[in-house]
Amino acid sequence: MNDPTTIRRLYGRRQGHKLREGQAALVEDLLPRLSVPAEGALTAERLFGDDRPLQVEIGFGAGEHLAGQAEAAPDAGFIGCEPFLNGVVGALGHVRDRGLDNVRLHMGDALEVLERLPDASLSRVYLLHPDPWPKARHAKRRMINHGPMNLIAAKLKPRAEFRLGTDDPTYCRWAMMIMGQRRDFVWQARTPADFLERPDDWPETRYERKARRQGHEVWYFRYVRI
Repeated sequence: MNDPTTIRRLYGRRQGHKLREGQAALVEDLLPRLSVPAEGALTAERLFGDDRPLQVEIGFGAGEHLAGQAEAAPDAGFIGCEPFLNGVVGALGHVRDRGLDNVRLHMGDALEVLERLPDASLSRVYLLHPDPWPKARHAKRRMINHGPMNLIAAKLKPRAEFRLGTDDPTYCRWAMMIMGQRRDFVWQARTPADFLERPDDWPETRYERKARRQGHEVWYFRYVRI
């Protein structure tokens, strides 16, 4: 199986448009208080001061889903990983506006965070609309590969959940192939509606709304770790 280090390089721009004054202030004032420590093991006690359930979102975009989940489960701790500064700024705005104290952020590679978490410590992992890398020669860059999934599986508790959302047909087929080869996850779909309709506890993102406006189908995958 592939090693997770095969996708260690982060591709693309780390920053988009120039930050406005208020956004820059969020980065300067709020981000240091919410940032995951740069070194050492990561436990719920270290991040949140108590032994609470932990959830991780890989690539949280502008943070709508991350904030929605954190607001719905105030007793859980949420770790959001996003390499792009403008996305981090979006999440910081949601944390501030909703008064969330159960979110920690990492501006960088999610695998770096996952590797530092204890095994069997996560109750849920989210991967929503990852970069599809549609060209075959770039397939090894996709997060849904056996190397990263081995790491995710190790960090999930038994019966914990991995969620994947995508509107890219190539990525959809690829993910179904990779996940179908695994014996440590069970797909929870029983009817087409189970992966064609967004679950009630799955907050919608602006990326998802944009995809639907463009006429794209969106697929929702839920897998349980066994």
